[in-house]
Amino acid sequence: MTVAAEMIRTYPADLGKVDRDALVRCIEQCVFCAQACTACAHACLSEPDDQLPMLRKCVRSDEDCADICATTARILSRHTGYDANITRTVLQTCVTVCRSCGDECERHASRHEHCRVCAEACRRCEQACQELITALG
Repeated sequence: MTVAAEMIRTYPADLGKVDRDALVRCIEQCVFCAQACTACAHACLSEPDDQLPMLRKCVRSDEDCADICATTARILSRHTGYDANITRTVLQTCVTVCRSCGDECERHASRHEHCRVCAEACRRCEQACQELITALG
């Protein structure tokens, strides 16, 4: 059992009709994506100097996505005083940012393996967030 799953399982108050599996999956994918994006941004910055101009937007996308994913994971981990409208908005933002970052990383994936790995993490996170939005109704 993962830490996220264990924390959701041990939460003392009722979570209502929230699909706990979808919630755990989303939290975990957000954390994984944040890590992948942070690592990808720094891998881009470590590429040879002649590569940096074409990777600038990728670095920015990675850093923005890492911040949004980390924030989304934290918000999804808070259950006291739950506000469905805020949760849906944050999830939709995460979907949008992950899609954009994934697209940018895919542009470089054939030349930079770290971008391929990051793009895949972005797609998994985008999907997990979209599934949780659907589950929330």
